[in-house]
Amino acid sequence: MLNILITGATGNVGREVTGLLSAYEGIRIATRDPLRARQTLGNQINAVSFDLAQPETFAAAFKGIQRVFLVRPPDVANVRQQIVPALNAAKTAGVEQIVFLSILGADRNRFIPHHAIEQAIAQLDIPGTFLRASFFMQNLNNTHRAEIQRGELLVPAGNGRTSFIDVRDIAEVAVKALTEDGHRHRAYDLTGAAALTYDEVAEIFTEVLGKPVRYAHASIWRFIREMTSRGLPLNFVLIMVGIYTTARLGLAGEVTDEVARLLGRSPISLRQYVEDYRSCWV
Repeated sequence: MLNILITGATGNVGREVTGLLSAYEGIRIATRDPLRARQTLGNQINAVSFDLAQPETFAAAFKGIQRVFLVRPPDVANVRQQIVPALNAAKTAGVEQIVFLSILGADRNRFIPHHAIEQAIAQLDIPGTFLRASFFMQNLNNTHRAEIQRGELLVPAGNGRTSFIDVRDIAEVAVKALTEDGHRHRAYDLTGAAALTYDEVAEIFTEVLGKPVRYAHASIWRFIREMTSRGLPLNFVLIMVGIYTTARLGLAGEVTDEVARLLGRSPISLRQYVEDYRSCWV
């Protein structure tokens, strides 16, 4: 039986991975707050304390684990101080594979933490599988839920295209990489089947929700003011600005066939996503 450790289990992708693996006996959830994780995911889960700021939690979390699903917490930016010690502990514990949720283009962008994490996994000689995912569709029902409810999509992406991907597709790929052989030392660029402008995204919302939703073409400064006024941390907002600037510059529109190849079906479309999550905005 495989023993698999899942980090980020209460987040967008981690929650889906946890759900898909719920029938596996060897699943362990690594979390800062095991009680809260059980309240969120169900009392039946095996949750263990794991905090990147507390190295004393590493040994128990990794004990007996063969494979790890690794998600970088949004508030973690210093890879050398906050991630590498945990990776060293994983290697010492005998972890045989790390499936890391990275982002599209991480191999080419040295200025993002994901690049450094990929490099650290490779340098430690831990077999890795890098899931380089495009922009999550589910950001639209989380971060941008309130503005879409009022009929506006406020992002500083200009006219650039984005190859949105549904986290449910990412999770399915992650589960294959965690439970099947043949995925070590691989990197998968995961995108949706089409690259859309935010005007096109707004049109899909308008059609599916039956009410007008317009793309506001926000400036960076308006976006920062809006997001910080909601209480989002400035560091988090600036990371978002970087992501949307990538789209504005035309660098987020890459489309690959990796999801279709790995899952044997087409990726979930943005229209299907909006239909599935319709209740979030109505």
